[in-house]
Amino acid sequence: MTSLYFIINITSLSIPFLYSFEKKMRFIQYWKSVFLAILIVAIPFLIWDVWFTSIGVWGFNPTYLLGPTIINLPFEEVLFFFFIPYASIFTHYALLHFFPNLALSKKNTKWITIVLLLTAILIVFFNYYKWYTLINFSVFAALLIYALVTKDTILKSFYITFLVVLIPFFIVNGLLTGSFIEDQVVWYNNAENLGIRLGTVPIEDAFYAFSMLYGATVLIEKFKPIFNKKVNEK
Repeated sequence: MTSLYFIINITSLSIPFLYSFEKKMRFIQYWKSVFLAILIVAIPFLIWDVWFTSIGVWGFNPTYLLGPTIINLPFEEVLFFFFIPYASIFTHYALLHFFPNLALSKKNTKWITIVLLLTAILIVFFNYYKWYTLINFSVFAALLIYALVTKDTILKSFYITFLVVLIPFFIVNGLLTGSFIEDQVVWYNNAENLGIRLGTVPIEDAFYAFSMLYGATVLIEKFKPIFNKKVNEK
């Protein structure tokens, strides 16, 4: 089924995209901030993807691909870095729209961040020779350090919404890594990761998703006042 990866991308985007026009939430009002943030975050992640593909950290099964490539990546893989973040970020803001008080206390958020940071540092220290583990948890740790240093408040709600986002994320990544289908769409070289899988999904993927989505959310919140100001000036 050569269109499977493409279908997964389109299906993941479809409902969040359609509900972006919902009158009460009007997520489309944030589109400039969202699209710019997703694009900025996508660039380093795509460079990372190209590099890891070239050195065999992961790869793609042509059986499930349409064929076209962009900078040596399947066309569908490039779409992944725009469609999946959009769907996930929409979910984050939708939850906050309908549950505006959804947040951890400042104290709990800080301690969760510290525990996750120390865990990431230990994982990097003991697995520095595994490329996916090293880069993935280093980026994750850097973002947590940013959150602590800047006293960022986004994590108070993001920790909760991310747990919800992980449900569809693991369904999508489960399909891509061989759950419910005959073979893998995306294969991973276990010599370059911890070898721990949640179903068929490498555990690193959860932290990869966190870094990508949290990074984009931080930028969205920085861009919102800029674009809102321009609209008000008009």
